[in-house]
Amino acid sequence: MPSPFNMPDEFVRGFFKSGQTLLQAYTGAAGHTADAPAAPLSSAKLPALALAQAQAHYWQQQMALYMGMVASATGQKPTPAVEPERGDRRFSADAWRENPWYSVLKQTYLLNSRLLNDMVEAAGVGEKEKHKLRFYARQFIDSMSPANFAATNPEAMKTAIETQGESVRTGFANLLEDLKRGRISITDENAFEVGKNVAVSKGSVVFENELFQLIQYAPLTEQVAERPLVIVPPCINKFYILDLQPENSFVRYAAEQGQTVFLVSWRNPDAELGHITWDDYVENGAIKAIEVSRTISGADKVNAVGWCVGGTILSSALAVLRARGDESVASFTLLTTMLDFSDPGDLGVFIDEQGVSQREQTIGKGGIYSGGELGFVFQTLRANDLIWPYVVNNYLKGGAPQAFDLLYWNADGTNLPGPMYAWYLRNMYLENNLCKAGRLSMCGTQVDLGKIDIPSYIFGTQEDHIVPWKGAYRSTQLVGGDTQFVLGASGHIAGVINPASKNKRSYWTDGTLGDDPQAWLETAKSQPGSWWTHWNNWLQAHAGKQVAAPKKPGNAKFKPIEPAPGRYVAKHPPEVMGA
Repeated sequence: MPSPFNMPDEFVRGFFKSGQTLLQAYTGAAGHTADAPAAPLSSAKLPALALAQAQAHYWQQQMALYMGMVASATGQKPTPAVEPERGDRRFSADAWRENPWYSVLKQTYLLNSRLLNDMVEAAGVGEKEKHKLRFYARQFIDSMSPANFAATNPEAMKTAIETQGESVRTGFANLLEDLKRGRISITDENAFEVGKNVAVSKGSVVFENELFQLIQYAPLTEQVAERPLVIVPPCINKFYILDLQPENSFVRYAAEQGQTVFLVSWRNPDAELGHITWDDYVENGAIKAIEVSRTISGADKVNAVGWCVGGTILSSALAVLRARGDESVASFTLLTTMLDFSDPGDLGVFIDEQGVSQREQTIGKGGIYSGGELGFVFQTLRANDLIWPYVVNNYLKGGAPQAFDLLYWNADGTNLPGPMYAWYLRNMYLENNLCKAGRLSMCGTQVDLGKIDIPSYIFGTQEDHIVPWKGAYRSTQLVGGDTQFVLGASGHIAGVINPASKNKRSYWTDGTLGDDPQAWLETAKSQPGSWWTHWNNWLQAHAGKQVAAPKKPGNAKFKPIEPAPGRYVAKHPPEVMGA
């Protein structure tokens, strides 16, 4: 199994259920699932034929591997029967190529992995079950890599010999320390401190309630846009991903462009907030932040930005405001946000009626969903990047993870209130109700995303493993008003945090909007550099006239409470298991 740390029930149940499904697929019981009725007799032989072809190919490669072993024994340099995929860093050490024993071990593992993948692809089940099979097969395959075990990892063995066993002792100590904290260390957490070398942009907390603090950042220009910028980050992580360090701070960039930036800093819920609902996040969170920001700035309207689930909360808030006839928002930006959950990517493998019902029964009326469990789920989406390299480095080799601000933030997870989380699971991921006009009622009113008739900037990232870009694109077909879609390179985090000053990566714009995201991509234009500059140019049209920068934060009604980043971001409540 990938990790004993904060492993949610959904993962354990899904892992064993997928194994059972794969077994049934090859014992004549496949296809009897909710999304895949039993296959007709005419197609029943197809999985068996595909399996036979996979097995034949497997044994051909095994024979090639055997012949390579014979050639190696006679002093010849054999041609590998199989090679790791490009970008696979697990077998980069020279010993995996030059040492015959390790070379055979590596190739045997790769051949067995490919056979299991071929079996999954040949299984006669529906696409939904196939997706689950792929995911859990990948978890099993990744976990069984010979690089993950001390006795079969040449670098770990070499380090143990060179340090006379000291690396083994240190690795065991690292494991015990991580077991105490309930998660794998992926960065040097002592290298960073919130407010000291991350989240350092100057500002003040100008409002707070039990759910969030509102930060107003100090202006960096003499003139600012009349309409302020209100940012709603995800509530499943701390806000400072948008303000890591000055050179990669989205907050600082926006201020440098003449924006007065207000940002929501969600409170990390403990048992005291175990009653909080989705409506609370909408009404007492996003809507309240918009109201206070507008009051302080004295502007007619604000511009709003939402990221990930923060974007879902913001969109819900805008739908509620439009239903009330409120026109206090001039435009909104959604960053890697899902409004149509019909294709949730790998996160969908964790969602089914049984799991959602269990969460509703255990924490749906009150309680806390552990941030540790949620963090583990996200790690499994990229296990060979966020789990196994650290198992090898920290435990097998006795090393220490390097200091990296983004991974420090990644490890600084938050809990979620049980009622909010259970409602979100059912109405978004399980039943996909938000994108259906009038299906949901929030804050006492029915919501319709199509009534949000203001300009929107929808941003997705090409390699996003949390919000697949085609899912982000579908928002363009749901909201009203003029909209444009921009696709950035890289993934969910790195694709968003792409500073304009570094001018890296690329993005795509100006495709033909329609129902088909692939058609949009085929007509889009590739642009070098950061999407930040493109977004800023778009925002200027909605920012209002230039006015003198405020001389101090807040106003007579909302006075500064404390300096940014505030108390809420630094608060670490005890981990509470959700079920």
